[in-house]
Amino acid sequence: MSNQLQGKVYIVTGGSRGFGLAIANSLVAQGARVGLLSRNQAGLDEAIAGIGRDHAFGVVADVGNRGAISAAFEQIKRHFGRLDGLVNNAGLARPNAIENLVEEEVLLQVQTNFVGTVFCSQAAIPLLRGGENPRIVNISSASAFHHDEMSHLSIYAATKAAVERFTRDLREELQHDGIGVSCIRPGNAWTSFSDGWDTVALQAGLEAWTHTGTYMDTGMEVAQVGDAVAYVVSQPVGVAVDLLEIRPNTLIPKISL
Repeated sequence: MSNQLQGKVYIVTGGSRGFGLAIANSLVAQGARVGLLSRNQAGLDEAIAGIGRDHAFGVVADVGNRGAISAAFEQIKRHFGRLDGLVNNAGLARPNAIENLVEEEVLLQVQTNFVGTVFCSQAAIPLLRGGENPRIVNISSASAFHHDEMSHLSIYAATKAAVERFTRDLREELQHDGIGVSCIRPGNAWTSFSDGWDTVALQAGLEAWTHTGTYMDTGMEVAQVGDAVAYVVSQPVGVAVDLLEIRPNTLIPKISL
């Protein structure tokens, strides 16, 4: 186990499962402690039990609620006595053809994926200012840039593209405070991300996807994304990874899905 991040504290939103939990595990493996945010108490409790209560602390909060986020961040900093960084990972998708998009699901994705990133960044800035090597890492998606990602995720992809554009301005504004800002753009990995999706809408998206090409990239584990975040926040003072893309590199036929 490396101790490169020994004693540092990072908030990870959406930290109870998937990429978020993998990110938390990678940070802890390098000596850090993590404050996890999730909307689900049971999932949060399970994640903290797995990591260990000496290394993890959790708060139930919706990233789209600005007041709740500010209170949660203050609580985490008080618990650990410091804060060194934020990983804006919380995100969700609701697949559907554009013609059939449901208003509630559109607004939920925009509020969680993009507005949540904005609110969390705002809450973190004053708590990070003056730190020895503070960091904000925003998690995007290959769907924001590549055309051969799964079909019928237009709103999800658009919100992640907005996150990338927002990150550019955030980086420029926070240089004066010495806060390093980075964006990580992961491709697909086997997670529980699609749990709860409408099965009919999901199947329609998968069928549409088969017409965009014969093969898909696969083979990446969530741990690789976690390690990418640990690498980014481990950069020395005055150095920040701008954009890091990590994608699977093994081809399989889409028809095998």
